[in-house]
Amino acid sequence: MTTALAVLAAVGVFLSSCATGGTGARDEGPAYAEAVVGVTATAFPSSAPTDAPDRINAVRLVKDDPEVSEEVKRELKPCVGDEYPVDVSFGDLTGGAESDVVVNVLTCGDAVGVGSYVYRRTSGRYENVFKTEEPPVYAEIDRGDLVVTKQVYEKGDPVSSPSGENVITYRWRASGRFVKEYSWHNDYSSVVGGDDATPVPESG
Repeated sequence: MTTALAVLAAVGVFLSSCATGGTGARDEGPAYAEAVVGVTATAFPSSAPTDAPDRINAVRLVKDDPEVSEEVKRELKPCVGDEYPVDVSFGDLTGGAESDVVVNVLTCGDAVGVGSYVYRRTSGRYENVFKTEEPPVYAEIDRGDLVVTKQVYEKGDPVSSPSGENVITYRWRASGRFVKEYSWHNDYSSVVGGDDATPVPESG
């Protein structure tokens, strides 16, 4: 399962154009304890067409969503021209009649995931049924489950070489919320990357 470096610009596995693109390896489409599961579903009209939204309509979906923080909305701007840093995936996560939509919002410069959201479409309206806004984070669809990955950095780690990752798998329940099924942590080799990598800037 390829989740290790999903949000890093150096890998570029999931990204195209201005650090954007699809996930590819998953079905169609992970943050740690900060992930919000079972949030109150917020239904709202969207300017997106009745079919699954494309990249631009997914941007409108996020910007129109009252559950999305103002910080993420400010981050969501074109990198070049009309190319937005979003990854959009479609698949069956909630067992609805229409495909669910997973949207990952990234930064333009480093392609770091700043927010991941799952939208469920019911009666022509989108519901935000999952969100996490603790970067770096990336959400994917894996065989009908929602997999959320958060890169873990120790002091001095370069952006391209985190020390590890936390991965959580969520599953949709009939109660109308995602429930954590299991989680695990992966440590990366400290040998990879070399001495020329740029350290992660310290906060503050």
